[in-house]
Amino acid sequence: MDNPLKPLVFIWRARKPSKMNDMPALCNTFWLRKGFAALTFFGTIITATKEEAERLNTSVNSIKVHEMIHLRQAQSLHDSWLLFYVRYLWYYLRGLPQNRRMRRAAYMTNPFELEAYRHMHDSHYLEQCRNGANEWRLYAKMKPRQRLAEYQNPTIK
Repeated sequence: MDNPLKPLVFIWRARKPSKMNDMPALCNTFWLRKGFAALTFFGTIITATKEEAERLNTSVNSIKVHEMIHLRQAQSLHDSWLLFYVRYLWYYLRGLPQNRRMRRAAYMTNPFELEAYRHMHDSHYLEQCRNGANEWRLYAKMKPRQRLAEYQNPTIK
C-alpha cells in the first residue's frame, strides 16, 4: 500500500518553481483520483502506476508536457507553488456550479487546466514559456460559463 504521507515530504522539500528544469514522477495511488493520469504536487508528478512514473521520468510525452506547463504557471505566479495552488483552488471552486452542465466542468474550465490541455501536445510550448506560462490569465478574465464555452469550442489563439 502507498504511504499517504509521502507526498507531504515534497511540500517540505519543495524548491521554488524557477529553480526547477524538470519534475520527478512517483507513484502514489492514495493521492491520485480515479480518472486522472497524473498531478503536479509541489514540483513532483504523482502517477497511479510505477510504470507510468518510470515512463515520465525517462521520456517526454503529452502528460509530462501538461504537468510541466503547471510548473511554468507556478513560475508566473511570483515563483510560488503556494500561490499557484491557492489560485487553482479559487478557480476550481468558482467553477463548481458548471458541474451541473458538464461532468468535471470545474476541473476542465480551470484557467490553468485550459492552458495545459490546449498545449499538452506541443513540446515546443515549454520553450516558448521558459520564464512562466501566462495564457491562463486570458482564461481567468472570463466568467466560468465563458470558460466552459471556451473548453467546448476553443477560440483563443
